Amino acid sequence: MGLVSATTLLALLEWINIVLTSGIVIFSCALLLYLAVYNPHHRVARSFVILLACVIVVYLVDLALSGVRDAEAALPWLRFQWVGIAFAPAAYLAFSNAVLVTTGVHSTWRSTIVRLGYLLSLLVLLGVAFSDLIVRDGEIEHRVPHLLRGPLFPLFAVYFFAAVGWGGANVLWARRRCLTSTSRRRMSYLLAAFAAPAAGVFPYLLVAGWPVSVSEMAFWVLLVLSNIGVGSMLVALSYSVAFFGTLTPDRVVKHRLARFLLRGPLVATLAVIVIIAASQAEGWLGLPGRRLMLFGVVGVIILMQLAIELAKPLIDRLLYRRDQPEIARLQELSNRLLTTTDLRQFLENVLTAICDLLRVETAFVAVVENGAARLEVVCGPLLPGTAENLPPQAWLAQPEDQPPQETQARRHHVFLWDGYWLFPLRTDEQRSILGVVGVTARAAQPELTQEEWAGLEALLNQAAAALEDRQLQQRLFGALERLIPQIEEIQRRRGIVPYVGERALSGFTPGVDAEFREWVRDALDHYWGGPKLLDSPLRSLHVVERATQEHNGNTLHGMQTVLRQAIERLRPEGQRKMTTPEWLLYNILELKFLQGRRVREIAQRLAISESDLYRKQRVAIEAVARALIEMEQEELSGRARDESQ
Repeated sequence: MGLVSATTLLALLEWINIVLTSGIVIFSCALLLYLAVYNPHHRVARSFVILLACVIVVYLVDLALSGVRDAEAALPWLRFQWVGIAFAPAAYLAFSNAVLVTTGVHSTWRSTIVRLGYLLSLLVLLGVAFSDLIVRDGEIEHRVPHLLRGPLFPLFAVYFFAAVGWGGANVLWARRRCLTSTSRRRMSYLLAAFAAPAAGVFPYLLVAGWPVSVSEMAFWVLLVLSNIGVGSMLVALSYSVAFFGTLTPDRVVKHRLARFLLRGPLVATLAVIVIIAASQAEGWLGLPGRRLMLFGVVGVIILMQLAIELAKPLIDRLLYRRDQPEIARLQELSNRLLTTTDLRQFLENVLTAICDLLRVETAFVAVVENGAARLEVVCGPLLPGTAENLPPQAWLAQPEDQPPQETQARRHHVFLWDGYWLFPLRTDEQRSILGVVGVTARAAQPELTQEEWAGLEALLNQAAAALEDRQLQQRLFGALERLIPQIEEIQRRRGIVPYVGERALSGFTPGVDAEFREWVRDALDHYWGGPKLLDSPLRSLHVVERATQEHNGNTLHGMQTVLRQAIERLRPEGQRKMTTPEWLLYNILELKFLQGRRVREIAQRLAISESDLYRKQRVAIEAVARALIEMEQEELSGRARDESQ
């Protein structure tokens, strides 16, 4: 009985391991697609996608070989698995270096090491594919096929763990450079989960073998626990990476990622569990396994979608803890807004009710804008151009201007025109006309019963309220259109240097911010090299980052290029003149900082006093600061366009 129980427990552990391996593959693929769609241009996200691809290859092969008992048949798959194993160290180096670059630390030699890492990984893969130097033909142990170590495998292990350790040191360095609590917290998440891909990729259990003295039960327990840990840390690591390079608010990123993980990989993983369970439950309730599988997958998909929808308020409270009241108001506003289609459908219902009430065939609503009428909705037959030809008196005339009519007609300002009764639609304050409701005249005068007047008045009020709501919404949308560029600018400022704490310089006003002018002046003073140039906060600008990359990571040349371009923007058109006012600022900058001439010599060449030169120099530096900000804004706009394409 004990033997049966142990066998059953081993089978259960093996089944759980298959489920966990499937979940890791599903979540890794989903996270890879998520980052490729939402963060395709950011260096950190691109390098992490490569690392995720390595994890997917390794776990996909493990999943494919589960239950395989023929070592010879498993050999090609085991060697193919080394595509992920071999390139994981290089991907670690690239990922950690990208994280460090995000904090403003650039280095040519670290980039060279990353390229050498990919070359070394390629050589390792070729060695695995065409020789037995690193690994050789394996065996099946504890129902798990694996290769055996070759003579050069210890060298690969040193390379693997050295790369992971180097990467961890880079991330630790990046965390130390974080100045805000939010960036430190996210970098801490990344550092805590950094080893997850290595733990899942390195073949320490398979290649090194399993001690004979340790039971098979312990092997499977350890494998299950390690997969649980790897899967959890991969999700945490992906969560941290999802914030790199995004210009949307953090709450949007959280909600988007949570919704994606719940509706996508979680549902897919549960479907896999049902499929595996159904395959083991053949004949349960008298149904074949395929039928159970079909019912189970459909039920999981439907029930999970319903459960996620019902849990949405709880999820929102967890994601938006501090902003819950504001988010609730935004969601309520979104649900209550009237689109153009919503308004027309509502007005169609109102016109239909009016036609039924007055027993007429045609009714229409014309909106009054800029002193002219425009047809909005029509019910029944109407000649083209009828609404557009309405006379202005229909919405401008006062009751005393109308022909003698019944009291109700005078109160509603009914206007008789070309076989129609025209009813103006007023705001609640009765100060302006929003539109006109036209109804086929069933008599020369609008002689209606009290019930008809009461029903008509209620329907006209509903139509007027709908038009007034849309008018208010249009003003709201107009305000939002003016506000959205400012919101986007704020998001760009947040995204410039989210992990080093420097201020978002793209929106500074140089004439007001003295600190920024000081940074520019220090950088110009050390234009030909010095700590105030190499350690300048201006290195955090995206335009400087791009220039540094164009000079193969040389910060000095990158800073010099950007400063020179900013000065050249101040160069007037035409032939250069030394003493004319329009050339004064450019000449001061070019002679003082680019050529490094003395103050007295510059003053003599420009025919001004030294005191005047110092005053003009301050103006020139402020102009350079303004030019730098314009260049940064252009760089950010270009990146935003690239991301939207």
